[in-house]
Amino acid sequence: MTRWRGGLRHSLRNRMCVHPEFLHSNATSHKWPFGAVAELLDNAVDEIETGGATTILLDKLIDKRNGSPALLIQDDGGGMDPDSLRRCMSFGFSEKQSGSSIGQYGNGFKTSTMRLGADAIVFSRCCTRSSGPTQSIGLLSYTFLVETGHTNVVVPMVDYKCNLMNGQTQRLERHGSKQFFSNLSALLKWSPFATEEELMQNFCDIGPHGTKIIVFNLWSNDDGNLELDFDTNPEDIMISGAPNPEQISNSVRRANENHLANRLRYSLRVYASVLYLQLPDYFRIMLRGREVERHHIASDLIYPERISYRPQSCGIIREAEVLTTIGFLKGAPTISVHGFNIYHKNRLILPFHRVLSTASSKGRSVSGVLEVDFIKPTHDKQDFEKSQLFQRLMNRLKEMTNEYWDLYSNKIGYVKVPRVRAAPTPAPPVMLAIENGPAEPSERSAPAPTQPLRWQHGNSSCVNAVPIAMAPPAFHPAPVKTETDAPGAPTGYAYSYSPSWPSVQAMQIEKIKEEPSMAAPGTDWVETRKRTNDDGATTVALFKRRKAPQELAGSGSRSATDQVSRYVGEGELNEFCFLKMENRMLRGECSEFEMAEKELRVKEQNLRLEIEMAQEQFKRLLGEYVSFSSMPTRKP
Repeated sequence: MTRWRGGLRHSLRNRMCVHPEFLHSNATSHKWPFGAVAELLDNAVDEIETGGATTILLDKLIDKRNGSPALLIQDDGGGMDPDSLRRCMSFGFSEKQSGSSIGQYGNGFKTSTMRLGADAIVFSRCCTRSSGPTQSIGLLSYTFLVETGHTNVVVPMVDYKCNLMNGQTQRLERHGSKQFFSNLSALLKWSPFATEEELMQNFCDIGPHGTKIIVFNLWSNDDGNLELDFDTNPEDIMISGAPNPEQISNSVRRANENHLANRLRYSLRVYASVLYLQLPDYFRIMLRGREVERHHIASDLIYPERISYRPQSCGIIREAEVLTTIGFLKGAPTISVHGFNIYHKNRLILPFHRVLSTASSKGRSVSGVLEVDFIKPTHDKQDFEKSQLFQRLMNRLKEMTNEYWDLYSNKIGYVKVPRVRAAPTPAPPVMLAIENGPAEPSERSAPAPTQPLRWQHGNSSCVNAVPIAMAPPAFHPAPVKTETDAPGAPTGYAYSYSPSWPSVQAMQIEKIKEEPSMAAPGTDWVETRKRTNDDGATTVALFKRRKAPQELAGSGSRSATDQVSRYVGEGELNEFCFLKMENRMLRGECSEFEMAEKELRVKEQNLRLEIEMAQEQFKRLLGEYVSFSSMPTRKP
């Protein structure tokens, strides 16, 4: 480049270059190796409609130069001509239509291959009417760029014309023979293939059209082992260091670890089985020589329900409608997995995404499946962009989970706890104005307020008004006995709407039927009822101790007391208030007992697990002690 002159050299200086280190930093957007593999699978799935792809192959290859394993991804799609391959290996360019294809950013191939390994070589055969069948080879190699000291990303490529009938090829020197042989020499030096003939042999199993990608010099983890494990399961590709559920002796833990939601994190076969919501029947994903069986998560749900959701944006309802299938996973409630599987354009973005962050058991084993195309995924396609639409969707999924749990949790063994609703707010009492002005306080009543009481009712104002309970006609008037009030207690009533006395008696009879023990002689309930009938003032004192002061009636004049006493008797009113208070307290205690029972069940299950683990550890230590004690001791 330094020999070039004039404007050409000046234009190259002003051109934006991509440093080789960008390949590595750009690949870090994939934090999960299987997320990078899924990007390469997406490119092949997009070829179903555009290129007629029917098969994807994933397998292990051996690099002949150093004997290390390599990853093979191959499809029989339409392939790429020389220009398409160059655009594929350029940054930020994509020919895909975002409305029909999974990929849309033009960055997936670079990030995915560089995330899995340092180098990748691509073989693609394409058959077009304009130029005829072509074969192209390209090398995206971080090792090549670093070792040769390049400050810009250079991708060596060579192209050939081929005759599919006799298998003969002809070099396609697009920019002269010198550049062709320079690129070819770089391919032979930095790829796993040492000769041009070995390069050509990679097209033998591609067919009339298709693409083959080989990722070599795979990355290792912090322990020095390859991230992709090809040895643990000869029919699968695993993540190194994955747990082995068969070695877990506890049945509950083993069942949870064997669940699909946990296995897809380290098994490519399991992850690929749920990666796509729907695929044509003729399309196959072949993993290490065996077809991946597709799995529909919705088929694992019991008591399923389908719920419709219409996304809204700025108050406008869109045409899209999201159907969510929700239910309990098979094995509930033992299975501690829950969350929604959210797809975008047929591709799984969030597997078993949790929407409830509660420490209780609510929502346990509840899962769902839905497809949302109105929210954009992130570049690595492992999450969604955090927009208002996404947040609204999450809020709706939380509501779905709570509603479903309230309806069906009892079917899997949970006790349904009734919701405690607040008592309805009573209507404002009717105020009666006192014609004779402020009332004089009685001897046993509290002193009247120094400022006159003003109550706004509609557009009128009543000065020195006294609230009264609008009792139905069934109440019998009874004179007020102020002499039996407790010392120091203000005179007055608890103002609330009360039923007739026969209704109160019916409530008491039903209460005795439901709780016979309360009617037994000598019980506190019977004694309380007796005290209430004998002495209304004692009941008033008990009521005032357990009820908030603001719920008691304020003091009033003798003239106001005479007006109220015509509608309700003191004993009847105190009896109803006492029963109402007791009922409210008992319901609150029942709710507390039910919540405590649920917490104790969870603690019991955790303690059982700890006991089993402790027993296993004791057996292991006992075995070590026996084996150590049986060893012969050396004599000095």
